[in-house]
Amino acid sequence: MSRGTALRRLAAHEGRWLMSLGWWVARRRIGVAPGERALGYAGAQAAIIYGLAFVCLVETVGIGVLLAGKAVVHEVMLFIDGYTVLTVLGLQAAAVTRPHVLGAAELRLRDGARREIRIPLERIASVRYDLRFVREQREDGGEVAELAVAGQTSVTVELSEPVVAVRLLGRRETLRTVRFHTDEARAAVTAVREGMAARAGMRERAGMREGAGALEAEGAAGPGGMPEAAGSQKASGVLEASGASEAGRTPTAGGAPKANRTPEPAKTPEAAGPPVKQA
Repeated sequence: MSRGTALRRLAAHEGRWLMSLGWWVARRRIGVAPGERALGYAGAQAAIIYGLAFVCLVETVGIGVLLAGKAVVHEVMLFIDGYTVLTVLGLQAAAVTRPHVLGAAELRLRDGARREIRIPLERIASVRYDLRFVREQREDGGEVAELAVAGQTSVTVELSEPVVAVRLLGRRETLRTVRFHTDEARAAVTAVREGMAARAGMRERAGMREGAGALEAEGAAGPGGMPEAAGSQKASGVLEASGASEAGRTPTAGGAPKANRTPEPAKTPEAAGPPVKQA
């Protein structure tokens, strides 16, 4: 990666945590849509962050007293110390305003303003409560990512298919296991499992609807592309019309209809009698 790209990414990171300070004051969260569940993780590091900010503030006051007679140096150090305090508070603000988010289709895991990992729910093979204390962050770009807070992770997610994540400076890594921390780990595990079940049910119902639609389409098309229902109705109509014409009249030799009457019995020679002789 070029130096210019790295500097742009670092500048974007600075802008994100600075923006998080305003959202923190407004008590709002970034990237949590209606219907989605926020999984907070800032509580575990709150005491550490506030303690560090207090130490930096005391140092700022002490340096200001020691450099009271040197105006230029005093102003420079005051700016540096003030920005340091702001940076420490920005870490907490980014963690509060950018929680993990569980949506209907994916799980978004965040590490403050530094990175974000998107995991589709259908790619999650298993999720479990797994409390671990991380001694050092993984930097080898392997298949395991650890989003530790205060040196610990509490939830482990195993993936059936890998996902690609991008680190702060742009390095891409393929992940099959993700460990992260949340303040309510057991409730988060239950929520993720429920989301997985709901997602699987939606996919199953969608598959059943597609199968039913395909069967209806195959049943509607008859021989020659004509719908069977319409063809059968037309054929029955022709048969009914021809049957009605045959029942109503009987065609004669001249084509005119013959009146319905009882035929007379044929005469036999015995019934006619002997022939009459003429003189």
